[in-house]
Amino acid sequence: METNYPRFTPDMKKTHKILIPNMAPVQFRILAAAMEYNGYTVELLGNCGSQVAEQGLKYVHNDTCYPALLVIGQFLDALNSGKYDLDHTALIITQTGGGCRASNYIFLLRKALQKAGYGQIPVLSLNFSGLEKDSSLALDLKTLRMLLAAIYYGDLLVALKAQTAPYELEKGAASALQEKWLDRICDDIRAGKGYSHREMTALMPRIAAEFAAVPVHRVPKVKVGVVGEIYVKYSPLGNNDLEKFLAEQDCEVNLPGLMGFVQYCAYNPSETARLYGGSFFEKHVSDWVLAYIARMEKVIIAALKDNGFHAPLPFAELCKLPEGIIGMGNKMGEGWLLTAEMLELVQSGYENIICAQPFGCLPNHICGKGMVNKIRELYPQSNITPIDYDPSATRVNQENRIKLMLAVARERLPVGENGRSGSGAPEPAEGFRKEHPSAGGAAHREKAAAASL
Repeated sequence: METNYPRFTPDMKKTHKILIPNMAPVQFRILAAAMEYNGYTVELLGNCGSQVAEQGLKYVHNDTCYPALLVIGQFLDALNSGKYDLDHTALIITQTGGGCRASNYIFLLRKALQKAGYGQIPVLSLNFSGLEKDSSLALDLKTLRMLLAAIYYGDLLVALKAQTAPYELEKGAASALQEKWLDRICDDIRAGKGYSHREMTALMPRIAAEFAAVPVHRVPKVKVGVVGEIYVKYSPLGNNDLEKFLAEQDCEVNLPGLMGFVQYCAYNPSETARLYGGSFFEKHVSDWVLAYIARMEKVIIAALKDNGFHAPLPFAELCKLPEGIIGMGNKMGEGWLLTAEMLELVQSGYENIICAQPFGCLPNHICGKGMVNKIRELYPQSNITPIDYDPSATRVNQENRIKLMLAVARERLPVGENGRSGSGAPEPAEGFRKEHPSAGGAAHREKAAAASL
């Protein structure tokens, strides 16, 4: 059967504005800059609110995956706003190429556009699986390197702000510093700079050192990890501003980086070949890709650790955590990665975990919710609460369930210097920084350790 939908042609690069759904706000802002360097005109969407879900429900069946409903709803809400020249607008959406329904969102989007009267609008696919050959974003080696650097820069900025903002003496200092570096990084990427290994090795420690210099007063606080389906995990639209809500509850939030999911997607093809048979190349191609990514991974881990911040495990070590708990053949959706991230969080002192999942997401329920009892059995201190997100779930109910989890967490907290309970503070050697403006690095950690004796 012949498909009939508009293709994004090379000529449209000069004439069309591409709208990007806002899944991970920090990382996607840098990714947008990488697209601008390559000659595209783009806009990262920021429209939120109940009308987005309503638009999605209007044109997508309510049994459809909640992230698909929101992404499509956000696009349609933007197109309905009157802000765009509809004959010179295009959309872009990601496809993982795995067994998750996310690979089919693009077809649902095209169908919704047709029904809404926007059938002339082309949809681009961003994927690494060879899908949508006639409508996929052109990716050369330089662009791929830029995209990887963009994700790592975003992960670094998210981690630094998350570990600084709850303790800052001047409210808003960490957010302002994040914004400063976001502007700087985006400007560099647009100019074709900042993405090489040499440049990242020079810049990332500088960024971390500036965050380490923010005046802070570290008292025990509730430390919460957030895992789950990739869109609901990162998107403020998908999780009802979960990070903001947790900040209002006086928590420190650990949101595992987006690069972990990229590494997971790169790892799985060779694991499939090892499990079910394949050529030597198929069994080892993932190793070569991951070895390249690991060079950048070492830079971000060193930048965080050397400046007194908690750093994630290297992906090679993360892969070992689920052994004996869940098989590595569980690759649908977030699969074994979801279980591994929960295990890493518990072992790192973030034993209070929210597992954000779209209602009806089978992989998430198996690899997330289904692993909770096993993790509790291995780690009795773990305090894990699965939270369902879908159009019929009320924000009040979600937040009340989270508050119950936080109440349990606060009961377990040590008493801080001010006599109040808080969450387990970072280990002195890894980040218990006092109000020193020049805090950061090994020298400061030695002073902090000496002061505590």
